[in-house]
Amino acid sequence: MIDLTAEMAGLWTALGAAPSHRGRLIMFVSAVSGEGTSTVAREFSRLAAVRANRPIWLVDADLMEQRQQVQVIQQPERFGRSGAVVAGSPDGSCFFAIRPPFVDENGQRIRPARLLTAQAFLGRRLYVTRFQHEAIKAGQNAFVVKQGDYWSALAAHADVVIVDAPSLDRDDTALALAPFMDDIVLVVGEGADVDPPRHLTQQIQAAGGRLSGVVINRATYRPPRALRRLLA
Repeated sequence: MIDLTAEMAGLWTALGAAPSHRGRLIMFVSAVSGEGTSTVAREFSRLAAVRANRPIWLVDADLMEQRQQVQVIQQPERFGRSGAVVAGSPDGSCFFAIRPPFVDENGQRIRPARLLTAQAFLGRRLYVTRFQHEAIKAGQNAFVVKQGDYWSALAAHADVVIVDAPSLDRDDTALALAPFMDDIVLVVGEGADVDPPRHLTQQIQAAGGRLSGVVINRATYRPPRALRRLLA
């Protein structure tokens, strides 16, 4: 495992001061799969949990492949022993919807937030979400909604909310969430082509998002000149 503590400390400093009235919303995303976005988001969450005054939330926004909580549980030397499981929404709002919706025996709709939980780590300084996708039935599908209610509610209870979004070549979750984020950090892996990150930057800006930084996911990697111009 590559230790990204120094890089994450630099990113923490580079992002600057957070909003004074609520927690900061930061999304990590890559243009293509395999760039290490989940690793970077997880390591940044770990550093933020040590430095922040209130709890940090790491939201796994990949509704098809929920891996963050499993990865954190498997690294007790870095994240401590897993703690209590709590509701993943402070007020019943949610960043995704399910179609057709769940209904109870009386035909009343069940909120999607019922399927979103979070587990505590690092002595309750870090909470990592999990969407219980195994509860989805045949014919149903979950999708991200373009609404900011959930993010506003969660930011009121956390110092930083970190969103691990699936790469753009898999789905457009990042573009749907971009308008609600304070900062969007692009993750670029070793040997990355220049064009996908450039196109992703343009798409994020067109969606109303703000690209605040780029993480090169290899300490020894020196990007080509064209990519360095993009990062600048």
